[in-house]
Amino acid sequence: MAGRGVDISALPKEVRDQLAELDLELSEGKGLGQGKEKDNASGSTHVSAHTQAPPPSSSSRYRDRRSRRPHRSGGTRDDRYRSDIHTETVQAALAKHKEEKMALPMPTKRRSTYVQSPVMNCTPPGSSSVGADLEALDTPSLLQPPSLQSPDSWINHSVQGSSTSSSASSTLSHGEGKPQESVCVTVFVGPPTPHPPGVPVNSRVSTKIQQLLNTLKRPKRPPLSEFFMDDQEEIVEVPQPDPNTPRPEGRPIIPVKGEPLGVVSNWPPALQAALVRWGATQGKSPALTALDITGKPLYTLTYGKLWSRSVKLAYTLLNKLGPKNEQVLKPGDRVALVYPNSDPGMFLVAFYGCLLAEVIPVPIEVPLSRKDAGSSQVGFLLGSCSVSLALTSEICLKGLPKMPTGEILQFKGWPRLKWVVTDSKYLTKPGKDWQPHIPTANTDPAYIEYKASKEGTVMGVAVSKVAMLTHCQALTQACNYCEGETLVNVLDFKKDMGLWHGVLTSVMNRIHTISVPYAVMKACPLSWVQRVHIHKARVALVKCRDLHWAMMAHREQRDTSLESLHMLIVADGANPWSVSSCDAFLNVFQIHGLKPEVICPCATSPEAMTVAIRRPGVPGTPLPARAILSMGGLSHGVIRVNAEDKNSALTVQDVGHVIPGALMCIVKPEGPPQLCKTDEIGEIVVNSRAGGNMYYGLPGVTKNTFEVQTHNHSIPPYVLQHILHLGSLIFVVGKNEGLLMVSGRRHNADDLVATALAVEPVKTVYRGRIAVFSVTVFYDERIVVVAEQRPDASEEDSFQWMSRVLQAIDSIHQVGLYSLALVPANTLPKTHLGGIHIFETKQNFLDGNLHPCNILMCPHTCVTNLPKPRQKQPPHPQNLAATLPTVRMIIDVSKAACILTTQNLMRILRSKEAAATVNIKTWPTIIDTDDLPRRRPPMIYKPPTAEMIAYLDFSVSTTGMLTGVKISHAAVSALCRSIKLQCELYSSRQIAICLDPYCGLGFVLWCLASVYSGHQSILIPPLELESCLPLWLSTLSQYRIRDTFCSYSVMELCTKGIGTQTEILKARGLNLSCVRSCVVIAEERPRLALTMSFSKLFKDLGLSPRAVSTAFGSRVNLAICMQGTTGPDTSTVYVDMKSLRHDRVRLVERGAPQSLPLMESGKILPGVRVIIVNPETRGPLGDSHLGEIWINSPHSASGYYAIYGEESLQADHFNTKLSFGDPTTLWARTGYLGFVKRTELLDAAGDRHDALFVVGSLDETLELRGLRYHPIDIETSVSRAHRSIAESAVFTWTNLLVVVAELSGSEQDALDLVPLVTNVVLEEHHLIVGVVVIVDPGVIPINSRGEKQRMHLRDSFLADQLDPIYVAYNM
Repeated sequence: MAGRGVDISALPKEVRDQLAELDLELSEGKGLGQGKEKDNASGSTHVSAHTQAPPPSSSSRYRDRRSRRPHRSGGTRDDRYRSDIHTETVQAALAKHKEEKMALPMPTKRRSTYVQSPVMNCTPPGSSSVGADLEALDTPSLLQPPSLQSPDSWINHSVQGSSTSSSASSTLSHGEGKPQESVCVTVFVGPPTPHPPGVPVNSRVSTKIQQLLNTLKRPKRPPLSEFFMDDQEEIVEVPQPDPNTPRPEGRPIIPVKGEPLGVVSNWPPALQAALVRWGATQGKSPALTALDITGKPLYTLTYGKLWSRSVKLAYTLLNKLGPKNEQVLKPGDRVALVYPNSDPGMFLVAFYGCLLAEVIPVPIEVPLSRKDAGSSQVGFLLGSCSVSLALTSEICLKGLPKMPTGEILQFKGWPRLKWVVTDSKYLTKPGKDWQPHIPTANTDPAYIEYKASKEGTVMGVAVSKVAMLTHCQALTQACNYCEGETLVNVLDFKKDMGLWHGVLTSVMNRIHTISVPYAVMKACPLSWVQRVHIHKARVALVKCRDLHWAMMAHREQRDTSLESLHMLIVADGANPWSVSSCDAFLNVFQIHGLKPEVICPCATSPEAMTVAIRRPGVPGTPLPARAILSMGGLSHGVIRVNAEDKNSALTVQDVGHVIPGALMCIVKPEGPPQLCKTDEIGEIVVNSRAGGNMYYGLPGVTKNTFEVQTHNHSIPPYVLQHILHLGSLIFVVGKNEGLLMVSGRRHNADDLVATALAVEPVKTVYRGRIAVFSVTVFYDERIVVVAEQRPDASEEDSFQWMSRVLQAIDSIHQVGLYSLALVPANTLPKTHLGGIHIFETKQNFLDGNLHPCNILMCPHTCVTNLPKPRQKQPPHPQNLAATLPTVRMIIDVSKAACILTTQNLMRILRSKEAAATVNIKTWPTIIDTDDLPRRRPPMIYKPPTAEMIAYLDFSVSTTGMLTGVKISHAAVSALCRSIKLQCELYSSRQIAICLDPYCGLGFVLWCLASVYSGHQSILIPPLELESCLPLWLSTLSQYRIRDTFCSYSVMELCTKGIGTQTEILKARGLNLSCVRSCVVIAEERPRLALTMSFSKLFKDLGLSPRAVSTAFGSRVNLAICMQGTTGPDTSTVYVDMKSLRHDRVRLVERGAPQSLPLMESGKILPGVRVIIVNPETRGPLGDSHLGEIWINSPHSASGYYAIYGEESLQADHFNTKLSFGDPTTLWARTGYLGFVKRTELLDAAGDRHDALFVVGSLDETLELRGLRYHPIDIETSVSRAHRSIAESAVFTWTNLLVVVAELSGSEQDALDLVPLVTNVVLEEHHLIVGVVVIVDPGVIPINSRGEKQRMHLRDSFLADQLDPIYVAYNM
C-alpha cells in the first residue's frame, strides 16, 4: 500500500482496521479470487471443491471481505502448500468419512478456560503472513522409491498445458537441447543412525515348576549391571514386517560428477583481490542498492566506497580497538556481525572489512529481547566459536535492549561481548603506507555461517577461503554470471543463497545487487518485480514466499516486464511443494515477459553449500519433466510411480544438475554410509572444494558429517546432504530438518502441512502459522501438529477442523497424529523473519508451556508398539450433604437403637440443612452426652462369653463400599495386649494421638488401648490442626512425648503447612528429639515419599530419621503390623514395576529403570502369622510372587455384620483354609496384595526378621491389557509430570483409563497438562490414557484416613458432577 502513494495514516480507523485484516489474509495466503470464475491467461476451467463459495452461514465480516474481492485478478490460490490435485485428494479422503460420526465426544471445557484473553483477541501481525519464510519450505519433503521401472517410467514427460497445481503434469524446466537424461530422486535425511537390534521373544516356564523352584531357594539377584540395562527389547512390541512393503530392486547407484570447473584467466587468486580490482578500476560502478520501507532506493554503495570503507574498518579492527592502540584482534579471531536485514550496505562493509583484516566474521540475527526464541542456542554458537567482539551499526546499537545502567543487556546464554560500531565516522583512515594483507586463498576459515539443527542446536559451519572462492567460481559458471549485470536479491544476505550470490559471487563478478529487505516485502509485495523491471535485472533471487506474495498483490500492470530475466533462482525450489508456486507465478507473469525456461530451482545446505541448480534452458526446447511419485513408496524409502492411487501422489520438480567441480553420490541414511540403489531414497553426499569443512569448535559432530567414507565405493569423504545418479537431474523430496521417522516409515513435515491446509474450511486457523514436529514417546517418534487459531473460531468449528485433519492425514499418509493443538493467535515463538520457530514450539509443548486453547490427543491411533496383552491362565467429608448419607447408612445397617452425640452435633442432625439430605424424623433416639445423669448405674455389664460382640466397626473402603465388622471382647483384649507388648505401653507412659477415632486402629488407640494398658493418652483431634497447624508437634515437644500416632492427612498437613517454617519453630523452642516412635496408622501401602519428606523437613527440630514408621491394618484385622520400640529399623526395597504387573516380585537396585521403592509396613504384631497366597487358587506362594496377604491372629474380627452395596463378600474372608500345604489352619483374607521378605536384620529374639511389604488393595487394582496395575503408581507418575498438578487419581471407564488431575495453577494452563499426562503414563506404564480430566484442587474425595475415594470420584465423573476445567477424550 505504501508503495502506491496512499497515506494510510490519514484514513479512518475502521478503514485502516479492514486494510490490516486484508493484508493479513494476503500475507497468510488466502485465495483472493475464491468464488469467481478464473480469467487468467491459462484459460483453465478446472475449479476444485475448495474454491467454492462458503455457505451462507459464514460470518458477515467474511462475506463483506469476499464482496470486495472480485475485482482482483491474477493468482487466486495459496500456492505455497497447495495444489488442485492435492486438495481434491484431501476432499476425496474426507468423503469416505462423511457419513461417519465421531466416536468420541467433543472435549468439554469450563467456560472461563476459553474466555479470550487480550493476547488471544489480537490478530497476528504481518509477520504471520510469511507463514514461513516458508520456514517449513526450508525442509523439503522426504522421499521413498516406487516399484522398479526404468527412471523414465516415473518421470512425467507431458509437455502440454500448465496449471496452477503443484501436482499437475505441466512441464516446467530446462532442457538444454539434449535428450532427456536418466533421473534420480534426492532426499535430505539425517545423519546415519544405528539400527536397533532384533527383539528376542521371551520364553515361558510352567507355572507349577516355577512355583516349586521358588519354594526351594531364595531368588538370586542378577548382576548389578543388569539392573540398569535398557529393556526396550522386552517391552516394545515389534510389528512383523509386511511382505508387501516395497523394497529397492535396482542396481547400485554410480557416483556422478558435475561438469568440470572451467579455468578463466582473470579469476582472482582470492575474493578480496576482486574487491581490490573493482575498487581501483571500477570505483564508480554500483555494488549495492538498498531500498527504504516504501520500496524506493535509499542509497547506492559503489565499489570504490565499498573498498575504501572496508579498508578503514580492517585497519580499525587491527590497530584501533585497544587502549593505546594495543592490538585486540589478531588474524583468525572470530567476530560477530549483528546487522538488521534493512541495512545490507553496513553488513557488506563489515563482512569485507573482516576478510581484509583476516578475522573470521560470524553473521547472526539482531537480538530483540532476552526472551528471543533460540537466544540461548545463538549463545552456544558464539561460545563454541569463542566470539568476544560484535560489530554493529550505530542505529542497530541504539535499538538493542539495554539495562537501566545503559549497558547492552546480557542475552540469555551469550558470552560477554564488546560492541564495536562500524559507521564510517567512527573508523580511522589508514596511512598511505598501510595496505591489507591479501594472501592467495588457502584452507584457513574465511567466515562462519550459522545453522540450526533439527534438535534446535545452532552450530557454525566454517567455510575456508579456498572453498569460498571455488564456490563463487562454480556459481559464476553454473549461472553464467557476466560482469556488470544486475541482480535483485530478496533473500537474507547474512546466510545461505542470499550471502553466496548477493554478497560473495556478486563482488567477484562486479554485479550490481538490488537488496529488497523483508520489511519492504511486507509493505509492498511487488517491489522485487518492480525492481527487476526498472533495472532490467538479469537475475532475481527469491523464495516461493516471494513468488506467492507478488502473485497475490498482482494487478494488471502493463508497464511491468520481466523479459530481462535470464534466471529466476528459487532458493527453496528443492521443496516438493514449491512446484505449485512456480507454476502459478508463471501463469500470472508469462504475459509480462516471464519465460518458462528461466525459472531455476536449486538445492542447498549450509554444509555442502550449493549442491545442484537448474541451468537456464534454451527457448523453445521442452521443459524438464516432473516426477509423480507414490507417497506410500516414499515413506518406505523407495521410488515408486504413482499409477494406482492418485490420492497419494507427490509431484516433484528437478533442481537441475550437480554444481560444477563436485562429485556426488547417495548413501543409505541409516547405519554405515553405503551407496543406495537406483530406486532407493537416501542422503546426498558431496565431495567438493566448494563446501564447508567443519562445525567450528565441534570436532565430534564434524567427523560424522564432513568426513564420511562410503563403505562400498571409493569416494573422498565430505559433506552429507542429498542424493542422485550419473548424468541425472536431481529431485529432492525432503530435508533432514523436516524428516519424521515414525514406526520405521519416513514422513515429511511439509507434506503434512499441505494436507492440513487442504482441509476446508480453513477459517479456523491462520495459514502459514502451523508447525509440525515429532516428539519421542515410548520408543518411537510421534507427530504433533500445532496451529494458531483465529479468535472468532468457535469451539465446534475448531474440533470439527481438527477431526477432519486427523482423517485426511490418516487416509493420505497412513500415519496417525499423536496430538493436534490450537493456540491463540500470535502466541507461537517466531524466527527473526516471522516464521514459526519449530524447536521452541516443540520445547514449549514438552515443558507444558504451549498454553493451547484446544487440544486433541490421539494415542490410540498412533501408538502401535505397545507390549502384547498378557494372556491370563484358566465421599470426601467436605460438607453435610456428603457425610450425612454415610451416617444414615451405618445407623440403618447396624439397626442402632439410639445415637450418642454432643449437643452441637445434635442440632446439626435436626437442622434444615440435614433435612434436605435425609429424613430427620426417622432418626432413632438421640442422647446428648454433654448432659448425662450424675447417678452411677446400679451394675456394670459383663459379657457372659468373650466371643460376644463388643462393638461394630464401620468404615468406607477406597472402593466406596461401606463395611461393618464384628469385634468380639476376646479380639479387643488380644489386640490391646498385642499393641501393649509391641509398643511397650506401661502405665507411666504418655502417648499423643492425632488421628480420627471413628473406626479401625484409630478407634482402638483413641478409646481402648489406654484403658487396657493404663497409660496416659493425649488426644489431639485432626480438625484442630486446621486452625493451629503446629499444635500436634508443639504438644510432642511440650510434654516430651516418646510415642505418637498420626494419620497421613495429619503428616501431609504438617509437611505442606509448616515444613518451610522450621527455623521459626526452632526459635520458639520446639524440639522433637524426644520422639522415639512416630507411627502412621493406615490401611494402604506406606507413602514412602511423604514419610521421607516429613523426616527430612523436621530433622532440624531434632526428629530422628529412624522415628517415622507405619502401621497396617485391614477390615478383617484392624492391626497386623506396627513398628515397636525394639527390633530392627524398617527396611526399604526396590522392586521391578514390570514384574509387579505380572504378580511377580523382582528386587532391583536403587535407581534402576522402572524401579519402585517399597517400605516395610511395620513389624508384624505378636500373635499374628502372615502367609502370601494366590487369591485365585488359594495356594501358598514363594518369595518371588506377589499375592494376597492372609493372616492368622486371635484379634481378627469375627465376621461382617452387614455389607452395604456388596453382597458377594462371604464369611470365608474370616475363616478360610489353604488349598494345599496346611489345610487345617483358619486364615483371614485381608484383600491386600503384598509379599514377605526375610531380611538380614535380627529381631529381639535373635531370629532373622521377616518384613511384610504391602503393595496395594486387591479391589483397587486395574486390570488393563491383561496386567495388574496399582492406581498409586500411575498417580505418582502423573503428579510428577508437571509442577501445577497438585493431586491426581485414576480409574477405569468402559476399558478406558481415566486420569483426573487437580490443577493448582491458572486455568489457562489446563490444556498444557493433557499431552504431559498422556506422555508420562505411556512412557512409564505402557498404557494409553483414554480420558484426561483437569479439575480444581480438592475435587478428588478422600476419607478421614487421607485415602482417595476413587470410586466416588468415578461416580461423580459419570454423573457429570465434577465441574471440570477441561475434559480431553484421547482418540
